[in-house]
Amino acid sequence: MDLQTENSRREFIKKMGAASLAAMSASIPTASFLSSCSTAAEMASTADTVILLWMAGGMAHTETFDPKAYAPYEKGIESKRVLSTFPKVPTAVDDLYFSKGLESIGSVMDKGAIIRSYRSADLGHILHTRHQYHWHTCYEPPQSVQAPHIGSWIAKEKGPLNPVIPPFIAMGQRFTVGEAEELKAFHSAGFLGSEYGPFLIPDPSSGLDSVRPPQGMSMKRFEARYKLYKELTNKSHVMERGSDYQKESLMRSMEQSYRLLNSPEAEIFDLSKEPKKSYDTYNTGRFGQGCLLAKRLAMNGARFISVSTEYEPFLGWDTHENGHSRLVKMKELVDRPIAQLIKDLDETGHLGRTLIVLASEFSRDAILEGRPGEKIKDQVDQPDVIEDEKFYGMHRHFTDGSSILMWGGGIKNGLIYGKTADERPCSSIEKTVVIDQVHQSIYHALGIHPETHYTIEGRPFYTTPDGQGQPILDLFA
Repeated sequence: MDLQTENSRREFIKKMGAASLAAMSASIPTASFLSSCSTAAEMASTADTVILLWMAGGMAHTETFDPKAYAPYEKGIESKRVLSTFPKVPTAVDDLYFSKGLESIGSVMDKGAIIRSYRSADLGHILHTRHQYHWHTCYEPPQSVQAPHIGSWIAKEKGPLNPVIPPFIAMGQRFTVGEAEELKAFHSAGFLGSEYGPFLIPDPSSGLDSVRPPQGMSMKRFEARYKLYKELTNKSHVMERGSDYQKESLMRSMEQSYRLLNSPEAEIFDLSKEPKKSYDTYNTGRFGQGCLLAKRLAMNGARFISVSTEYEPFLGWDTHENGHSRLVKMKELVDRPIAQLIKDLDETGHLGRTLIVLASEFSRDAILEGRPGEKIKDQVDQPDVIEDEKFYGMHRHFTDGSSILMWGGGIKNGLIYGKTADERPCSSIEKTVVIDQVHQSIYHALGIHPETHYTIEGRPFYTTPDGQGQPILDLFA
């Protein structure tokens, strides 16, 4: 066996486990493990599937879905005059405007709602992965136990819709880029067990490779290695540090992946099966391909799907310079495939039971870092007067106002919820929303009760801290 084939084999085995043994032993308490669950009576649901469209890196709300006064670029313009670098354009909803470049998403807002008053938590020094951890788990890091990703809670509480398709699939984020370990920290089922962790697909265009043996390895040979791997796993000194529950969960995770490997439904992951016209509409790059694969998965029984534009420091939405020109490209990346995803699910009758959420960890501002009244170290040097176009745009982290979009899954059509100020600071000023409300609104759509919790190390661990989060019922029809 050559080195490349051996490395490919090892990578595939890692995917089958859905979480590494080392991560399990490092983050899971070994005593007083998962001992009980308490939920109220079964709740009615308005959704069966969730798709999270993750705008990783800090998407500026005033440049996207909540435009303010437009200030076109001119050399010598004052930074304080810059609130939006794009003119606003109408959407399918009266009195709702987006910024230029998001016309396609705007055309489907009559099928969804927008929250314009999301406020990110005050976590001290602003770090992308710290805020992303908080958004995806609802818990502030660090925790004494590893908090489960929202997708893992959903996979655990609702189970698979299709026994062959992994209930939680995460696409688009590689773990070979900056802050990789921090990103891995919230891509986890934590104490819920490996079987509820994400099935990771870094590159959706190679999605089929995630569900088949490495190139050059026969199925017979792979099955022999799979059998040996199971035997070694049960004897591993790492596994001995985990509870019986965790051992069994890891084995069930492997078995689930093995079922998919042997199923004709593995072809769902093969984007070459999509008609060319449809493929070309979605294909703006890895994110667009992720939206296409999300459509195929939602139509075939995935429970929770996330598609990320990918967080890599100083790239994507992480616009520490060249904010305007970078956003032109980011809008081209996301606008058409997101709108097509909504249209396709609507036309096939799937949108009604599929909740789609578009969000980012926080927003951005041209001159203000953090939020008003709380001085935080500036992470970008922004001149008072702009003489170079690279300073034209939103370059500083802003946590006091942001936008979240939702479609389907029982959400009201054409709803505008909350408001931010029209002048700097463009903070939330009406119906402020925080992360536990967002999570509980998603759980509400799926029929998961707010009091759902497990006892870990002798204390209850809720879906949202202390079980205090409440859904925003005004979002629902």
